[in-house]
Amino acid sequence: MDRYLLTDNERLKQYEFHIGEHVPKIEYIKTAGGIIYLTHTEVPPQLEGRGIGARLVAAVLADIERQGLQLVPMCSFVSSYIRRNPEWNRIVVHKTEA
Repeated sequence: MDRYLLTDNERLKQYEFHIGEHVPKIEYIKTAGGIIYLTHTEVPPQLEGRGIGARLVAAVLADIERQGLQLVPMCSFVSSYIRRNPEWNRIVVHKTEA
């Protein structure tokens, strides 16, 4: 299985994998209060169907946890991933916490 290096492109406010000329990404908004909103996931059509989106989400969630941030998953792809991998609920902000 290929391993990809996760890049936090703070200038563009997105996490990225660089795969050849393609850049799968997850856009985000970070608050000063330690909350990160994942707003949009995009995998170039040339890379679809390889599980790259799921690997990107997993890497991003691990980085969010490493930083001690709390997550608000606004992107449907990220939300779906968390539903399939409920152990990540540990970093999700729940409505009673917001």
